[in-house]
Amino acid sequence: MNLIVAVTKNYAIGKDNKLLFHLPLDLKFFKEKTTGKVVIMGERTYLSLPKRPLPNRTTIVLSDNMAFEAPGAKVVHTLQDLFAEIKNHKSEDVFVCGGASIYNLLMDFCDVAYVTVVNEIVPADTYINNVEEHGFKLESSSEEMQENGHTFSFKTYINKSPKKF
Repeated sequence: MNLIVAVTKNYAIGKDNKLLFHLPLDLKFFKEKTTGKVVIMGERTYLSLPKRPLPNRTTIVLSDNMAFEAPGAKVVHTLQDLFAEIKNHKSEDVFVCGGASIYNLLMDFCDVAYVTVVNEIVPADTYINNVEEHGFKLESSSEEMQENGHTFSFKTYINKSPKKF
């Protein structure tokens, strides 16, 4: 299983249930990595999407709200149900993509983390755990890029000892 996220230097990911930045290159990267794959997200992330579910992906929503419905997506209510569902897919084809509680809950189970790091700190109300503090080691980093006034790079981290499910 993989994790894919855009963060600031202090691992902020959002404010008011919205992304912190509009970076078309990052959105293109996300689309390239996840198209034709499985994406796992929480209820609020699902509801924040402009198109639901994301086109050309299998969407799984983890929600503790037993009444929650997500047309076009599979809703699961427990980790056990989630793990049973994703066993039907290749691990490398599964991407955790938000929000913070889902990232933090599943991070230790991920083999790879694709992290777009925006080289700044901005007002935010939503943060995830630092992958480097959870056993991930930097494998590669792109050159720094600039877009819409923001400097960022794509980093790939490998989890040397992911938890099994």
